[in-house]
Amino acid sequence: MDPGRDTAAMTAPDVEAAMLAAEAAEILHQAQALEGTLHLPGVRDHYRIQIERGIALATLALPGMDDERLRTRIRQRLVLAHAARAEDARYGAGQLSRSAQRAPTREDCEDGWSKVRGIVENARASALEARRHADILRKHQARTLAVRAESAAAAAQRTLDERNQAYTFFTDPGFSFGEGWYLAAASLLAGVQIQIKTGTRQEPQARQFLHDAGLGGAIVPYRSRPANPKHLTDIIARAFRENPDRAQTILRAAFLGTEARASTLVEWVAQRLSHDPNKKVLLWVRISDHDAHRNTDFQELRQIARLVLNAGLTPVFFGDAIDSSMTLDGGIDLTLCWKLPLFQGADMRRAQLQLFEELRQHHGLIGQIGVTTAGMDGPALLGLPTAYLSASPNVRLGKWVGAVPGYQEIVRGPGYLDALESILDRWSRPST
Repeated sequence: MDPGRDTAAMTAPDVEAAMLAAEAAEILHQAQALEGTLHLPGVRDHYRIQIERGIALATLALPGMDDERLRTRIRQRLVLAHAARAEDARYGAGQLSRSAQRAPTREDCEDGWSKVRGIVENARASALEARRHADILRKHQARTLAVRAESAAAAAQRTLDERNQAYTFFTDPGFSFGEGWYLAAASLLAGVQIQIKTGTRQEPQARQFLHDAGLGGAIVPYRSRPANPKHLTDIIARAFRENPDRAQTILRAAFLGTEARASTLVEWVAQRLSHDPNKKVLLWVRISDHDAHRNTDFQELRQIARLVLNAGLTPVFFGDAIDSSMTLDGGIDLTLCWKLPLFQGADMRRAQLQLFEELRQHHGLIGQIGVTTAGMDGPALLGLPTAYLSASPNVRLGKWVGAVPGYQEIVRGPGYLDALESILDRWSRPST
């Protein structure tokens, strides 16, 4: 209660309001004492609780207080508390927005941004309250605090307004080439925005591919903190579940175009495969420093190649370099072909997809097998039957199983090679 105040002269409502005001003052004082330690674990959460309690008690006390001097003090505390609440909301909006952008699913991302909107609304509400009380008080300190609250609310609003909803199309050769298939497909099927970092080595090729695919209008200026690319496989899966034929038709038209394949590509493929009339299966090789535990196991690759041969099919090795200990008896080596000038030109992405189409249409390619490497997923989206190997169920790519036609996950475990053998048998049968 206010020191020196003669409570005997106060009315009952005044006494009750003064007690609420005194409790609010103590709580807000405790909160203010925490401001130097907000970076410590758990402190900011406690600080927020104290600020909210203090505001609630002071707001409750104000209508019942007839004493003008005490009303002024309550308003001063409310201005200070609302300024603190708005500034904390600005901080919270920034932190939560970064967390939302990194969320693993689009639903989690939207949920995070919904919470950001709630925080921004709190900041705006506190800024309005701080200004209302400051205008009544007409004191310099109160007006300064109100300006602080308004600035914090405006900054929180900017966090919301400047949300980057675009996904980055990576053009660094060191990053997964196949991620580009995900983003282009998601944009074609669901209209997501695309941004490209300027000045990178493969920027021109990426822009040409996107323009050729009809996605020029989806490209927006590059900004920091893009959306998490982990959302993309789920976005694609939803479109395929809704209408797989329509989704595949859209992607084939956009990714492959309508023009005939270049004669140089057709001749290059013929020189390497026309001698083998068998049906063929691509066996992908992955060697990367990124997630090296997912790299191709060459002992396993030999076993799979043997299964392919036993099924009367020809294994075609594709992707990164094969280990020198690997024998290719009965197989065809196309590893590292993607590094050739034929597949590194301005139309590199379309040329690589057209390679797979040429193999399918004229050289008996009936499917592909490999570890989880995104390079497989371009042809998979265009209809090439696919079986990918994984040590455990893959949360991200598992969304395509049962959605993208012919897309299968094989989890390593007892009998997994038998499962592959059954898949090869099914692929090799004449289509009906």
